Amino acid sequence: MVLVVVFGVALLVAVLLSGLAARSVLSTSFLFLVGGALVSDGFLGLIHITPDSEIVSVTADLALFAVLFTDGMHVSFPKLRENWRNPARALGLGMPLAFVGTALITHYLVGLDWTTSFLVGAVLAPTDPVFASAIVGRKEVPAKLRQLLNVESGINDGLALPVVLVLIAAAGPTSGDAESDLGRIALELALGLAFGVVLPMVVIALVRFRFLGAEPKLQPLLPLAVGVILYATCHLTHANPYLAAFSAGAVLTARSADAKAAFEPLGEALAELAKFAALLVFGALLTPHLFGALSLGGYVAVVLAIVLIRPASLLLSLYGTRFERKEKLVAAWFGPKGFASVVYGLLVLQAGIPGGEEAFTLIAVCIAFSIVAHSSTDVPIARLFDVEELAGVDQVPPARAAGKEPVDVRP
Repeated sequence: MVLVVVFGVALLVAVLLSGLAARSVLSTSFLFLVGGALVSDGFLGLIHITPDSEIVSVTADLALFAVLFTDGMHVSFPKLRENWRNPARALGLGMPLAFVGTALITHYLVGLDWTTSFLVGAVLAPTDPVFASAIVGRKEVPAKLRQLLNVESGINDGLALPVVLVLIAAAGPTSGDAESDLGRIALELALGLAFGVVLPMVVIALVRFRFLGAEPKLQPLLPLAVGVILYATCHLTHANPYLAAFSAGAVLTARSADAKAAFEPLGEALAELAKFAALLVFGALLTPHLFGALSLGGYVAVVLAIVLIRPASLLLSLYGTRFERKEKLVAAWFGPKGFASVVYGLLVLQAGIPGGEEAFTLIAVCIAFSIVAHSSTDVPIARLFDVEELAGVDQVPPARAAGKEPVDVRP
């Protein structure tokens, strides 16, 4: 219950400071991260949480599922068909470049073997939809830039997961049957996609029956029911829950605009709660022992991964596009690491591979540095843009700002 009390106090403080956070570099995400660290064994010792504690994997898993489900509901297929080239370049070129670049600095600066180094690169390659939304939700930022970051962060988690699973299988003690591992991973992804598409379509079809239909005040619970069933089904069948979550949200939006409109306020609130809970728990892992276990080379690798590898990779992928120089630089900087990397990092730790603990330490420190750096720079970056006329501009629906008050920019 101590953790519940701490969460309640942190939530109250976050709400009271949210107005200030929306106008400054203060981040409520950072407050939860620090709150978790303060009550952990490294400081006050009020709670005892280790990386193998079930609450760590459960909260990170739920937060990522909730964020991807609601992010999927922000996807507009007509707009995506019209503006797919820039996100495709970021995902098809920028992400692999970041993957390889991170693996190289991990191998040469930290000394991990090549398989584990590429595994670290795969874990840290995706950007996080929660913290990327800190810039996506700012009205000052041009719509095409927000769309690029929104689509990139919403999809790259699912693209990275197969690579992470394959590399864990290759590095693990039972890495002999590669063909079987690949088949299992492909089945999990296919099941996740199938569940994410079929379940919402079935539910929407049921709603349209003559004698069925939700009462207005209960309509927000319809997508919630889909999400709960989907989450449980994926874990019971070992289907990929993250691909299922994103695809289900997108299908719900495409098939029923009413469902999206009814669920959006509730979905945003639930995703915020899940995010804050996961941040508090993750913060409890950030003990002095964890930071002390990382070598000097590891810290250099962390800094390079954030300030060099991601920016250089995206700038190269956007070369020749119509983005202005300022927009390219902002897109390049905003490559935050977050819950996807937490979940995948825990998979690395729990796999028992050689160098797994050292890899997780590097991943955890990189995520912590990224959360602080990116969640505290969205306001100054947004102020670089001066958008006077919003009427008639194609806007990207705001997502959860990372600890910031979301701004409604829909016409």
